[in-house]
Amino acid sequence: MGSRLVAGVLATGAAAGIVANVIITSRITASRGVPLPVTEWVFMVVALLMPALGWLLATRRPELRYGWLLLLCALFLGVGLTGSGLSITGAVPLWLSAPLSSVLALFYGLNWIFVPLLFPEGRLPSRRWRAFAWISGIAIALHAVGNTLSGGVARGPTRILESTLTLVGLLSSAAGQLVTWIMATLGFCGLVLRLGRSARVERRQYAWMVGGVAVSLLGGVAQMAFLTRVPMLALLGTVAMTGALPVAIGVTVVRHRLLDIGIGIRGSRLHLIFDVRPTVDEVLSDLGTALEGAPEPAEQLGRVAAAVRTALEATWAAVTLADGTRVVAGRQEGPATLTVPVHGGLGRIECGPRGVGGLTRVDRRLLEALAVPAGLAIQSAGLAARLVNAQEAERRRIERNIHDGVQQQLVALIAGLELARSTGASPDMLAHLREQARQTLADLRELAAGIHPSALGQGGLVEAVEERCSRLPVHTTVTSDPGLRTRRFADEVEGAMYFTVNEAVANALKHAGAATIEVGLSHAGGRLRATVADDGKGFDPGATARRGLATLSDRLDALGGGLDLDSSPGKGTLVKAWVPVDG
Repeated sequence: MGSRLVAGVLATGAAAGIVANVIITSRITASRGVPLPVTEWVFMVVALLMPALGWLLATRRPELRYGWLLLLCALFLGVGLTGSGLSITGAVPLWLSAPLSSVLALFYGLNWIFVPLLFPEGRLPSRRWRAFAWISGIAIALHAVGNTLSGGVARGPTRILESTLTLVGLLSSAAGQLVTWIMATLGFCGLVLRLGRSARVERRQYAWMVGGVAVSLLGGVAQMAFLTRVPMLALLGTVAMTGALPVAIGVTVVRHRLLDIGIGIRGSRLHLIFDVRPTVDEVLSDLGTALEGAPEPAEQLGRVAAAVRTALEATWAAVTLADGTRVVAGRQEGPATLTVPVHGGLGRIECGPRGVGGLTRVDRRLLEALAVPAGLAIQSAGLAARLVNAQEAERRRIERNIHDGVQQQLVALIAGLELARSTGASPDMLAHLREQARQTLADLRELAAGIHPSALGQGGLVEAVEERCSRLPVHTTVTSDPGLRTRRFADEVEGAMYFTVNEAVANALKHAGAATIEVGLSHAGGRLRATVADDGKGFDPGATARRGLATLSDRLDALGGGLDLDSSPGKGTLVKAWVPVDG
């Protein structure tokens, strides 16, 4: 609301000054019995384009400086024109009309130097242009101050000899004007170079600006050359100088959608359309819906890249993971125009140039907003890949255990039975075969327990954990909340918690050399928790791979839970696992 008010005040002030100049000029011509030339009305209409365009951009894109630059330029034009009209009529004292008319020097400088230089976002093309901008600003200010100090020369040329200050003003004005023209010429040459080096999409935008600056400069030359000899040509030059840049900018903004402003047709009428691209909230909403319908990790990354490309209207967009995996939407041509890191440091999002217009700071903010869901999608893709790999590794382990263990025992048992049938089995041989069969059955049960223990399916989590710990060769205690023994949870929840406890106690025996293990099961605050503490030798978690616990951590993450590991050399190990549950 504040930016709209300021933009409205600036635009109104500029328009009032332009109209006031025409009114003053019409009174002067009326007093001489001469009608106001049509070109004056044309000039007024053309001059009003700049405050109108500046107001439009400042209210619709207040975060961009370019609209405010146009408003400031238009305000200087309006104030300067009013001062010039008052100076001609002599209706106000010199000390007031001279500073007001001198403001036109500020308009000339901004119009010829800074409006092209800061095109299109209100920023310098690069840091190398800082010195150019400073020199230009000083020259423009010197021109304006010099005009103020020498303002009385037009009424009384002899005053140049009566006042040293007036002489200084004339010299300052001349020097400032000369440097302003030089800098305007250099700036125009720089704009032409930017046109030649720009991409195909941006080249059309810069072409209009180059044409507008050329016409404006030529109009300024015509104004000064014919001011006293051919006033009509001088006025036409003023019209060209004042209106060329607003027209060029307006065409670029609307036709090439430079600042996301386009033209729409509704019925038989043309309408300006603002905010052509979707907002951040709209993009995030659409992306959330798209990710829900993409079960595969690669497809999720592809939809993130497609969402970035659509939102920015880029020719291509890509999501790159830290491991080098890359998914591209569109056809990549050339280097990335904009790159932002993905939330969590898991990769980056890249995009090429826009199909129409250039990428702005608003685009960067949009891309940074998309980095958060992109990071979640990458995490989901990585988690899914690790779970798939873990499932494949577990399948191979079971296959290997069957092949190397139970299968070989069954082969040996069958061979023994064949031998007993052909030779006549002795009581000792039958007893040995019976024991061999029992051992094979026990191994099968142990293997089945590793896949899904029967105690877990029949008695629940507490009973399965107690059954597992009862077979441990060290002192182990299992504690649980009252009522938890009879409470059942989803199969995937009970399975994840059981195998987490199983892996933790196995590590305590195999790696820690623990003599005592304590297992705790609890349910509170909507979470099912399990803790496994041992008095083993401990280790440094940062320097040791977590092996099986890493897979279980991914399994818990997939359920919305987590796993924490607290250990240090000589102080044992504490494993904490939790998953969210209803009730």
